Amino acid sequence: MFQTLIRFLRSKSGNFGTITALLAVPLIGAAGLAVDVANALSLRNQLYEAADAAALGAISESSSGVAAAMAMSGDGVVTIGQDEARKLFFGQLASDWKDVPVNVDISVTKTANIVTSNITFHATVPTSFLQVLGDTSIPIAGSATAQYQTATFIDFYMLLDNTPSMGVGATPTDVAKMQENTSDKCAFACHNMDTTNNYYNLAKKLGVSMRIDVVRQATQKLTETATTSRSTPDQYRMAVYTFGTQAEKAQLTTVSGLSSDMAQVKSYTDNVDLMTIPYQGYNNDQTTSFDNALTQMKTNMGTGGGGTSSADREKVLFFVTDGVGDSQKPYTCTKPLTGNRCQEPIDTSFCQPLKDQNVKIAILYTTYLPLPANNWYNTWIAPFQSQIPTRLQSCASPGLYFEVNPTQGITDAMNALFLKIIRSPRLTS
Repeated sequence: MFQTLIRFLRSKSGNFGTITALLAVPLIGAAGLAVDVANALSLRNQLYEAADAAALGAISESSSGVAAAMAMSGDGVVTIGQDEARKLFFGQLASDWKDVPVNVDISVTKTANIVTSNITFHATVPTSFLQVLGDTSIPIAGSATAQYQTATFIDFYMLLDNTPSMGVGATPTDVAKMQENTSDKCAFACHNMDTTNNYYNLAKKLGVSMRIDVVRQATQKLTETATTSRSTPDQYRMAVYTFGTQAEKAQLTTVSGLSSDMAQVKSYTDNVDLMTIPYQGYNNDQTTSFDNALTQMKTNMGTGGGGTSSADREKVLFFVTDGVGDSQKPYTCTKPLTGNRCQEPIDTSFCQPLKDQNVKIAILYTTYLPLPANNWYNTWIAPFQSQIPTRLQSCASPGLYFEVNPTQGITDAMNALFLKIIRSPRLTS
């Protein structure tokens, strides 16, 4: 018997069958592993695609979840968004996997003006071949997150410089035309009321565009941009102010009160025009007090908010000016006085109090044109000409300063600055 066993062990015939039998289980297990893992990966990919679609779709711009979030006065859970995400998730799964148990955790929340959706899934894929090895299922899990920045609610306070210096020709061609047609080579369309034979009426007769004309048209165009850019009817509101219609009553003047009715704001802005003066040299030409205007705007605007809702609005002072103040300021003028008359670039100490109230200051500088043929300009303005833009830029909030020279379009520049201020909603995943 012992010898028979020895011969069997030493035999070289039939080994293939024996080895095959011994390796059958691991070979079948390996093949089964490939098939079952491939099935699991297929479902995993589908679940990730479903999670991405649900996370993004639940807070898309047109979703009911975003609409609900924008209507919320504070932070919290957006229930409608969660329900919508769940429907979107399961709607993405192929019918082949409908019977596979999938657990989904969904959260849609609003914090400030950010809506975040988070989808987490867990599933168990039953196996076929791996059961031979004792594995009856393969667990898979994953997550997807998306964020949406809701509409930022902003109040724009347009402060338009309409003082006599804004009667200068809007372009070099307009300036040249005025100088060619005035005995004193004056480029300004002064609107003095003691005669009808004034330079304002001359400019109208010659078809000369004054800078104030272009600013008025640009502001009206801006109301159209605001209308087409908004996500909700009250997302943007606008008010329009000037320095007054008459030099005798030079003070901050409301042209259009704060309103979301952009058509009304546009209509009221038709009234923006060059400030009139009773006669040449009235009040020693002291008609441009940036200090008073900014101080009054501080009171009118109040404290700016975060822009997260209609009750918590960002506030932006949108100041359009040629940057030269001219007022009675005997004690704190930053440049040499003429008597009590102060001609200076903007005094930035009047900008900071607005910023301290969380007000953003956007400045469109309509380049103050050098007038080398004008003695007054050469004596009083030319010495600080280079400081006009640097002072204005210092007054403006970071990134919200824009200079437009006469060869550029004020309308395009104003529109570009406006679009820079507003923040379009965006998705990130």
